[in-house]
Amino acid sequence: MNEQAEHIKTLIIGSGPAGYTAAIYAARADLKPVVYTGLEPGGQLTTTTEVDNFPGYPEGVDGPTMMVQLQQQAERFGTDVRIGMATAVEFSKEKGGLHRVTIDNQKEVLAETVIISTGATAKYLGLPSEQRLRGGGVSACAVCDGFFYKGQDVAIVGGGDTAAEEATYLANICSKVTMLVRKDHMRASKAMQHRVTSTPNIDLRYNTEIDEVLGEQVVEGLRMVNNQTGEKEEIAITGLFIAIGHKPNTDIFKGQLDMDEAGYLLTEGKSTKTNIPGVFASGDVQDKEYRQAVTAAGTGCMAALDAERYLATIETPV
Repeated sequence: MNEQAEHIKTLIIGSGPAGYTAAIYAARADLKPVVYTGLEPGGQLTTTTEVDNFPGYPEGVDGPTMMVQLQQQAERFGTDVRIGMATAVEFSKEKGGLHRVTIDNQKEVLAETVIISTGATAKYLGLPSEQRLRGGGVSACAVCDGFFYKGQDVAIVGGGDTAAEEATYLANICSKVTMLVRKDHMRASKAMQHRVTSTPNIDLRYNTEIDEVLGEQVVEGLRMVNNQTGEKEEIAITGLFIAIGHKPNTDIFKGQLDMDEAGYLLTEGKSTKTNIPGVFASGDVQDKEYRQAVTAAGTGCMAALDAERYLATIETPV
């Protein structure tokens, strides 16, 4: 099957800001990159209506438009962008070895270098009303979208450090933040809990869950339920932020690449190098701290440079 498998110099798995930035740099370095887009071409940004915090867009840009432009820029330099999903991998542990990747459970490709940019998927509650209003006031990133709700009343769901951090961030720009915690305590660190409880415009509700997100086209309110008493209450809000965690898209790499307990890929120092020679990781798949388009793009650049330097050592061994 080796004879039938396509040989690729640099394979990029994933098509968000990290994947496309890696492709731009790899193509300009003549690494002849091939990008497989995955199930969600363009990544999480395609579900974001407005992007106001990416440098170079003084008037802002909507997420899907930005990702189309990134793709066009990558293709301008010769990137081969393909619709398809990596479904299995067999990485070589030898320096200079070829990495076998299966696409859509049927096609095999052999790659000299692999850049993994599969991202992470935000966890949602799964309520029909929540899913219907994603992009219409329901968001999984307060830092990305909070600005649009300046001076307004919003709500946030979650009890960990991320939820606490995003609640205090929102409190600085919104009139009121209602914070819903499912249990009778927060999982966040004591320091983060103190920040929440000492912020006057955060209304902290324990033992509280969402019963329904209210609104037809955009979020207009929230019906909450106390999971101890069953009592329901409605409040008027314009934005709802879900902060119950992310799941990195790394299942197919388990057993081959080093990960932390949550499944995020581990990279060496400040580089994008994984524990396998010639395999690099960029974007949210290895970053659980920042999760921004601009930081993902930065690590995409780093991964392409790391791949270029790696290939140079293979082609001219020292």
